Amino acid sequence: MSVLRTIREDLQAARGHDPAARGDVENAVVYSGLHAIWSHRIAHRMWAKPALRGPARVLAQFTRFLTGIEIHPGATIGRRFFIDHGMGVVIGETTEIGDDVMIYHGVTLGGRANAKTKRHPTIGDRVTIGAGAKLLGPLVIGADSAIGANAVVTRDVPVDHIATGIPASVRPRKQHEDLVDPTSYIDPAIYI
Repeated sequence: MSVLRTIREDLQAARGHDPAARGDVENAVVYSGLHAIWSHRIAHRMWAKPALRGPARVLAQFTRFLTGIEIHPGATIGRRFFIDHGMGVVIGETTEIGDDVMIYHGVTLGGRANAKTKRHPTIGDRVTIGAGAKLLGPLVIGADSAIGANAVVTRDVPVDHIATGIPASVRPRKQHEDLVDPTSYIDPAIYI
């Protein structure tokens, strides 16, 4: 796929996911999530060549410095990925993210082991991950699912389900259901 087409798709994803998005030029200049994913796409290509792994890590760290978003160059990310707000996002090395995924600030896609194996989440297509959510380990989040804000997920989530809470509980998603139902929201502070 051409670089220009990829940039257009990413800009379209920003417009589609963020009601505050005003135009492609402004979004390209001010959206740190777009800057992070574009830099990652370059770093990921570099990572595929063993001789360029060091420079790929340097580029990823420089991008982290500029955007507050840390994406390991080894992570595999699909098309039309969007990070809204972005600050504090961490995406680990063996993470795999499908197409049309959206995540909010403070999300961690992290590992739970030090072994050099698959240790980070696999995210299916069209998944939304709420602010502050932590997905830990080599779990699988099924397509068309949603992870609620501040959820801590350590187990697989089936296709078309919602995971909320600490630790996350999973239930089927109702058609056209919002990510979080304010009437059933549980304050995470009760677990402290």
